[in-house]
Amino acid sequence: MRLEQHEARRRFSSARVARLATVGEEGRPHVVPVTFAVVGNVIWSAVDQLKPKTTVRLRRLANVSAHPAASFLADYYDDADWSLLWWVRADGTGRVVPSIDDAPEARQALCARYPQYAAQPPSGPALAVEVERWVGWAGG
Repeated sequence: MRLEQHEARRRFSSARVARLATVGEEGRPHVVPVTFAVVGNVIWSAVDQLKPKTTVRLRRLANVSAHPAASFLADYYDDADWSLLWWVRADGTGRVVPSIDDAPEARQALCARYPQYAAQPPSGPALAVEVERWVGWAGG
């Protein structure tokens, strides 16, 4: 069944991880798993130092700088009971914020959501996606 926008947003916000899709060079899709927080109608994802990376100049940031269209997908799967399945996609327009320190409400929301960030808050660049459409489906 199709989810109403408020229910889609609620389910998305409850997910611990989402997949971020951006548009890369030559229009090719680029999808990565991300941690996130929803603040108002903006989804925030920060570049942190907790998960190993070779650089903070991530492809997702370059992609959004060049092509601001972005989508997030969160879902739930239950192997035993498919009536519990659901997915939610948030489509919007993204922008790169040079430092999450420039968005204290987003940094606070990420730290409240993930204990790892509370111990070592992110301080690098961040991605802010203004959601234009919440769409979703649930099995039951």
